[in-house]
Amino acid sequence: MSPDDVAPLPLRLSVLDRSRIREGGDAAGALRDTVGLARDAEAWGYHRFWVSEHHGVPGIAGSAPTVLAAAVAGATSSIRVGTGGVMLPNHRPLVVAEQFGVLEALFPGRIDMGLGRSVGFTDGVRGALGYGKEAAGEFAARLDELLGWFRGTQQAHPGVRALPSEGLRVPPFVLATGEGAGIAAAAGLPLVIGDLSGRAKVLAAIERYRAAFRPSVWAAEPYVVVAGTVAVAGTEEEAARLLVSEAWSMAYARTHGTFPPLPAPEAVAGRPTTARQRGFYEAGLRGHVHGTEEGVRAALAEVAAVTGADELLVTTSSHDRAALRDSYRRLARLAGLRPAAPRAAPSRTAHRAPHAPGR
Repeated sequence: MSPDDVAPLPLRLSVLDRSRIREGGDAAGALRDTVGLARDAEAWGYHRFWVSEHHGVPGIAGSAPTVLAAAVAGATSSIRVGTGGVMLPNHRPLVVAEQFGVLEALFPGRIDMGLGRSVGFTDGVRGALGYGKEAAGEFAARLDELLGWFRGTQQAHPGVRALPSEGLRVPPFVLATGEGAGIAAAAGLPLVIGDLSGRAKVLAAIERYRAAFRPSVWAAEPYVVVAGTVAVAGTEEEAARLLVSEAWSMAYARTHGTFPPLPAPEAVAGRPTTARQRGFYEAGLRGHVHGTEEGVRAALAEVAAVTGADELLVTTSSHDRAALRDSYRRLARLAGLRPAAPRAAPSRTAHRAPHAPGR
């Protein structure tokens, strides 16, 4: 099967990579893997490539998403690059605006600003960041201030300007957790929501978002990005094997309070587990889209039909880096993706004009 043999799926496909550290590897290798995967994703025709923010997590190297996004954008030429996301409760809105303004100035027309409302995972991390749990409740106000820095309309700090951000139009996205869908709708911003394993909850949130959406200078109509794990291989068994490492590490995190490096699948079977951990592990294997190309294509077509999503953000992680790359390659092929031509730098006028989310 080649892209010319299949009709494209009725939604865009993008990638979120969390820079997982693997047992036997290190953080530097994980970050280089992220940049390398971004080059591959561009070559295979994916629409966006996003990176994430985690602090003090032994199994995740991506703690500074705008810095990593700069490395990704510098190593690619056409794919959109952004964050999934910058956790706004952890930062001052001015600093976030300045960082994305610099990214947009360096890589005009290619930068996305995905924003989340999660706070640090532990009291220690929250203390080190300088914000407590209550900061999540301030997300809507911080979001409004952040967008005001770009428009030159913020009133929280009269006489202060965010440069070079003011006047730029970096597409903002809201990652939905808790009240996130309602905040995205009220602000008139695109919504990122997941995952595929909790479909009923996701569908209800999408429905509320579309019903409450208010058009804005950032988006004239609702735009929904559904995030989830997708694993594709030559057989069902090989695809299922791709899910093992992440499921085990998530179960460990739920029972020990820290997310460890990803183990090899063959190492998981011999590790002692409690009944509670085994339950989390088995739950972590369910609800994802995985299988052969034919089966995954049918499953994703169903996801598109049921959710009405505009885009799918794939967030798959695995210890086996080669198998993961093969999965993304197969996914691009079954979806009929085609690489985009390198982007010409837009004029300053076009660069600053409002536009739909990364279209």
